[in-house]
Amino acid sequence: MRWLHPLRFLKNRFAKWLQNRMPLADRITLNQRNVYIIPTRAGLMLAVTLMVLLLASINYQLNLGYLLTFLLAGCALVAMHVAHATLRGLTMHLEAPDACYMGATAQFVIHLQNTRKSPRFGLSMSVQDTGHWVDTDVGAQASATVQLAFKPPRRGLQHLPTLTLQTLFPLGTFRVWAIWRPAAQVLVYPAPEQHAPPLPTHGSEEGHQASPAVHTLGEPDGLRPYRRGDGLKTIVWKKAAKTGELVSREHTNLQTRTLVLEPQLTQLSQTEAQLSRLCAWVLLAEKQGVRYGLRIGGHNLAPANGLTHQQRCLQALALA
Repeated sequence: MRWLHPLRFLKNRFAKWLQNRMPLADRITLNQRNVYIIPTRAGLMLAVTLMVLLLASINYQLNLGYLLTFLLAGCALVAMHVAHATLRGLTMHLEAPDACYMGATAQFVIHLQNTRKSPRFGLSMSVQDTGHWVDTDVGAQASATVQLAFKPPRRGLQHLPTLTLQTLFPLGTFRVWAIWRPAAQVLVYPAPEQHAPPLPTHGSEEGHQASPAVHTLGEPDGLRPYRRGDGLKTIVWKKAAKTGELVSREHTNLQTRTLVLEPQLTQLSQTEAQLSRLCAWVLLAEKQGVRYGLRIGGHNLAPANGLTHQQRCLQALALA
């Protein structure tokens, strides 16, 4: 109920309004327009203390009180300037993350580049609203790398979450922060079903019983005596020259079958469960060397093998 938490409601509305004002970008340079500053609790306590010191110094005409008050106030103002300058001018660049499976964490890398001749200390970066901060420093005219991760909430193609960079350097009396909305997207595959059943035997390309197709693959695995009909290329002439006996190379015949995977083969009713089982079957078919295709959601991928084909199938499942 919103009326029970008015401050939280207003805070969320303000954060949403602020995010909508920011364009999506994978590279950003911080300046006065996108760096914000606010006193921390320690800063507010320092302000109250300075006010009390100033009133006491006025009432009792304490010269040392004036000196201490204005000295502390000057330090606080310098700290405010230093804190804001720690973020101002910093450039951040994001590397797009690799695709991941639903339920796993997507990791991405951010490069912080400092062109200034002085280092920047006490930087912290996190995925917004997670509370997991990664601390780093950036040397003078140098760069640093920060690795963040988040768990995608759903399957498919989606934007990376909003990021927050902040610093409390040098005194912790001011919080300086910037919000960044990356433009990069991450593709999330369905989670492969755990303990999925074996590959179906009735998913042939023609829609009938899968029929093994014989292919001659690989290098010769042995020698045998020459038989009439053997090709000249299969005869081992060096051995024939030494022994006077004709021998031929014997090839291994590997049986492979062709399989086209479809949601109907899973015998499941829920879409996500079907996709999870098909995902597990794609991985299993690739591992077993089965030629496999996929028909789903308007995608009709012809049977093939290889990591590229596997990636295309997983992408079709993610976007189905």
